[in-house]
Amino acid sequence: MKPDIFMISLGCPRNLVDAEVLAGGLKKKGFRIIYEYGKNCVAIVNTCAFTEEAKNESIDVILKLTALKTKGNIARIIVTGCLSQRYPRELPGEIKEIDGVFGTGNFSAVPDYIERILNGEKVTEVDKTPRFLYNHATERLTMTPPHSVYVKIQEGCRNFCSYCIIPKIRGPYRSRGMDSVLSEIRSFKTRGAKEINLIGQDTTSYGIDRYGSPRLADLLKKAAEIMKNRGWIRLLYTHPAHYSRELIDVVRDESAVCKYLDLPIQHISDKILKKMNRHVSKRDVISLIGKIRKAVPGIAIRTTVIVGFPGETEKDFTELEKFIIETKFERLGAFTYSKEEGSRAFLFPGQVPEKVKEERFARIMEAQNRISEENNRRYMGKRLEVLIDEKDKSREHQYLGRAEFDAPEVDGLVYVRSKKSLAPGDFALVRIEDTLEYDLVGSA
Repeated sequence: MKPDIFMISLGCPRNLVDAEVLAGGLKKKGFRIIYEYGKNCVAIVNTCAFTEEAKNESIDVILKLTALKTKGNIARIIVTGCLSQRYPRELPGEIKEIDGVFGTGNFSAVPDYIERILNGEKVTEVDKTPRFLYNHATERLTMTPPHSVYVKIQEGCRNFCSYCIIPKIRGPYRSRGMDSVLSEIRSFKTRGAKEINLIGQDTTSYGIDRYGSPRLADLLKKAAEIMKNRGWIRLLYTHPAHYSRELIDVVRDESAVCKYLDLPIQHISDKILKKMNRHVSKRDVISLIGKIRKAVPGIAIRTTVIVGFPGETEKDFTELEKFIIETKFERLGAFTYSKEEGSRAFLFPGQVPEKVKEERFARIMEAQNRISEENNRRYMGKRLEVLIDEKDKSREHQYLGRAEFDAPEVDGLVYVRSKKSLAPGDFALVRIEDTLEYDLVGSA
């Protein structure tokens, strides 16, 4: 009898898709996937290791699993993903309870090794350069609600930002074929998906390796055709250095494409941008944002910034803070710089003290709180189309949903009051009656 597989996925949606591919392969082999551990199950944790905080979370989860194994509550532990790719020898060497270690290019092979691992064999399968790239024919067991799914359009990265180790743990840039991506989107649409979230390490470069030039605008246009008539296409993880006028025009013209762009700028000081190897200048960023907002009135731009990068002076930080206050991004996430071994910035002089990083992070988020509250007020009294995610268990006749301006998990919510029954995946026309710091409240 095959053991149950207890699955845990940590980190970003890109990691989640890997876990879904792994779960699909396991299910195809006859294994049952569970999300709460059971006696004699095999526990698989798909780890994140992008930052020190992510590494610590991954290690904490592994140690909790080792305690369960020691007590006899689970049978085996398999570690996959980014932490395995970064530390293929250290992990099993330091945590003896780990039975299998699989890298970011090897996780799909896990089903073939389960029996050997159950028989007591310790397995490490980590390619130095990951090459795996799933396609529409690859089995996937989605872990998100069926109405909102992620489609990874490319893997790896070619930007080599100095603070980042993605090229080392994810491998070279590689795009999926356009027909494969569109086939997967059609399949999800047939199964009831209302929101397709396109993801990758750098979606704006999609196709450059396969077709000789970026083809994201073409892909987005064809995907929008599939999802037209009550469906959304959302674009995430774009890079400011690789935008084209054609891409902006597609976002403007296609009704199925969310008027929302995920545009991480990371910083605005030219000195810091150069040290980060971001391939853009302050002038480039300002010009791009201006072009987007002029072409697509009312668009929501989400950005992320890093504070405390090596060499960031108070002047550099103040320049960033001022830019954020003036630009009034609709959505913003901030991170303190994480000194990652293997990255070029790891050896940079001028490392900023942790206390200073935290103070700067707090200042950025305090500014963004005010901006978000101000931005939300513009929706007061307006009617917005809202995608219902779930029933609000804390209040009768209330549902939780999102407007096209909010990506799942990372952005705000719309609290929808309605006496008529709504189901996950329904679209509702909601009149906004109250605004909060990050969320909206309305009636349908």
